Amino acid sequence: MNEQDNQTTLAEDKILILYILKKVGKPFSYKELLELIIAVSDINYFYFQQFLSDLIEDHYIVKTNNGEFELYELTAEGTNALELTLDLIPGITKLKIDSQFKESLDSIKDKFSISAEYTPISDNEFKVTCKIIENHQDIFKIETFVGSKEQASQIVNNWNTDAAVIYPKILKNLTM
Repeated sequence: MNEQDNQTTLAEDKILILYILKKVGKPFSYKELLELIIAVSDINYFYFQQFLSDLIEDHYIVKTNNGEFELYELTAEGTNALELTLDLIPGITKLKIDSQFKESLDSIKDKFSISAEYTPISDNEFKVTCKIIENHQDIFKIETFVGSKEQASQIVNNWNTDAAVIYPKILKNLTM
């Protein structure tokens, strides 16, 4: 690949990030954006990091922090740049993104809407936090302390696999 082809590919990949953020249409966390980009394109992690930094530096993307997440959003300048350069993305690439986008986006939203983790406090005490997140806001969060790593791990695993069953039961018990 010659230098000109390499530069064109790099530009396409940056435009691709702008295109995907435009399709999302709202602020997106770093993890969500990375997962979505990797799901619908061939950009590797290190190039993605550099391109995202470049796009922020050029004011095409704005990075904000809502206290818990860093969120990325397309700016007006980014929208203008995308409109001027969208033709650089090959039609087959746009078709692939458009056809995979909804499925990948739904999968990522599901993946990041339920989370659980544990933090060691001492050798025999662990803090477990289970959450449901919607639009980057905690809509349900519960924390508890347990006496072993095994218990903490079991709670995390149960929440991640069965939150849709556990959450309504907790709400029902709290509202009785």
